[in-house]
Amino acid sequence: MPNESTVFIVDDDASVRDAIRCMLEATGFRVMTFHSGLDFLDRYDRSQRGCLLLDVQMPEMGGIELQRRLREEGVHLPIIMLTAHGNIPLAVNTVRMGAFDFLEKPFDDEALIARIQEAIAQHVQCHVNPVERALIRKRLATLSDREREVLEKLVAGKWVKMIASELGTSPNTVKNQRTRILEKMEADSVPDLVRMVMVSQMSGD
Repeated sequence: MPNESTVFIVDDDASVRDAIRCMLEATGFRVMTFHSGLDFLDRYDRSQRGCLLLDVQMPEMGGIELQRRLREEGVHLPIIMLTAHGNIPLAVNTVRMGAFDFLEKPFDDEALIARIQEAIAQHVQCHVNPVERALIRKRLATLSDREREVLEKLVAGKWVKMIASELGTSPNTVKNQRTRILEKMEADSVPDLVRMVMVSQMSGD
């Protein structure tokens, strides 16, 4: 892990901040904590590399608003959204706005650590890996026409029931198609699918 890389934790719950900080520091991460979005904006050095763990619901400035502010300022710090009240449309929206991932509390410590490591590596590289992009495009090519339709609607943030209604099929059928898409794309979640589609659409060949 590069010495200059830091995990920034923004959460209004002190017990949550401290628990995550202790867990990450025990793993070897450098950590800084902030009690609000405004606190982060005031204290964050824009030249610092790392990863931002951001709670969605906070007073004064929520996680999505902070994400928007950082994007407007041209700050491309990778963001992992954390929430106890997640849903697919919200997750898709945050990823479409540029978040690296979206995790629901309580989360698995090892899974969080893995995603943080990937996010920091991406920030250090500061570019899309052409090998990863080619691999994602290859996986997309394995999808059937109907699976591509479902994928497009999932990426647009639509619910399973809505997709089923638009395609004239049953929710169970759409759920099964979603499972096959995740398997073929080797994705862990719908937000991960969104990221993959975004990567596949980037230029740089």
